[in-house]
Amino acid sequence: MGGRWNEGDPGVLRLPSGRLVRGRALRRPLDPAAPVPAYGVYLLGGRPPEVPWESRWIRWPDFRLPADRADARAALTEAWERAARDRVEIACGGGRGRTGTALACLAVLDGVPPREAVAYVRRAYDRHAVETPWQRRYVRRFGAG
Repeated sequence: MGGRWNEGDPGVLRLPSGRLVRGRALRRPLDPAAPVPAYGVYLLGGRPPEVPWESRWIRWPDFRLPADRADARAALTEAWERAARDRVEIACGGGRGRTGTALACLAVLDGVPPREAVAYVRRAYDRHAVETPWQRRYVRRFGAG
């Protein structure tokens, strides 16, 4: 289950360092022909379904922010570190708001200036990513540590 994503596959975001991370909507079924992640971070208000790969849950209600920001920072930092060598996916229900916010935070960890990270993810992942003003503010503040 190690290895890297294929850059052209749906939902795969290339960070400036070359790390590849897949964003995904959990409401859509996983393509059985698609590679599976080695590690997943799931952003949901309630516990995610079981998966056969290593995963971590961040309690993050829809249209909101993570319930525990320190835990979210630790999980996203781990995801960014692991993306250097493994297939990492970030997913929420719809794959846009929370997933886009988390991907923008990974972009910040990868060196994208916090004020540019949302635009970066909207260009490279989904033009509707990061849905609320407080999610955009969270990304800007994520860069402050």
